[in-house]
Amino acid sequence: MSDNEKHVKVLILGSGPAGLSAALYAARAELAPVVLTGMQLGGQAALTHTIENYPGFPEGVGGAQLGELFQKQAEFFGAKVEFDLANAVDFSQRPYKVTTDSGEYLADSIIVTTGASPNKLEIPGEFELTGRGVSYCATCDGWFFKDKRVVIVGGGDSAFEEALFITRYASSVTLIHRRDEFRAGAILQNRAKEHPKMNFILNTIVTEVVGTEKLTTLKLKNVVTNEESTFDTDGLFIFIGHTPNSQMFKGKLDMNELGYLKVNDKMETNVPGVFAAGEIADPTFRQVVTSAGMGAAAAIQATRYLEAQETTHSQA
Repeated sequence: MSDNEKHVKVLILGSGPAGLSAALYAARAELAPVVLTGMQLGGQAALTHTIENYPGFPEGVGGAQLGELFQKQAEFFGAKVEFDLANAVDFSQRPYKVTTDSGEYLADSIIVTTGASPNKLEIPGEFELTGRGVSYCATCDGWFFKDKRVVIVGGGDSAFEEALFITRYASSVTLIHRRDEFRAGAILQNRAKEHPKMNFILNTIVTEVVGTEKLTTLKLKNVVTNEESTFDTDGLFIFIGHTPNSQMFKGKLDMNELGYLKVNDKMETNVPGVFAAGEIADPTFRQVVTSAGMGAAAAIQATRYLEAQETTHSQA
């Protein structure tokens, strides 16, 4: 084994709620797990200003703070968190090999928790005003827009579901879609169209997000007439899909047509000893609490897998 090659029992790729929960459970099983943080320590959750729907925090908790608490608890029991990024995997033989920015790991088992990133509009002002009026999660941030005007961008089921969710807080919700008809299911569309707070603008895109301290105005463009206009609003929620961070596993792990990793009810992928948890394997719920549960399940199953391996070797 070379100097930059480390052998570990459990290697966890990603440090969001799924990864750090997996680390906690694997550490308590005395497996000395190593967590590779990836680009974002704490995952998507760490970018959320306040999380109010994670049990145990009646007054809410900052996303970054919750991630730090997860990390401290995992480290307390012996997990090691490395600020490193995996960029290649080799599942052809065991122990499995993971190449990172700083070297190589040989792992007896791997838990993939690399998450999914919300698709962005990629327009001026969007990045600068994220968290200051621009959001990608109604369940996380809807409450902050009580009695305020909100715009939703999107036309699918998730856009409509989130729009209807926000109507319980906002004074008005305007759904903007670039096409002349929505993709969402009929029941959702009817519910939205009958809602007194909902408005719709079709054949239109948002071209710029404007504001200094916080979002105040959107610049719009009609894609049919090319007419440009402005729209005053307090919030912009963007729901144009998520992209799972699974590129590294193409051709190596089974995934669905959208790129989410396929797992069974034990968080097992199609490769023995490789598990997946959190948003990388969850196109449906995408909540901190469900990701944490999946991470715990993956670590429990990894523990059982390693115990079975040891039993087999000792009998051989």
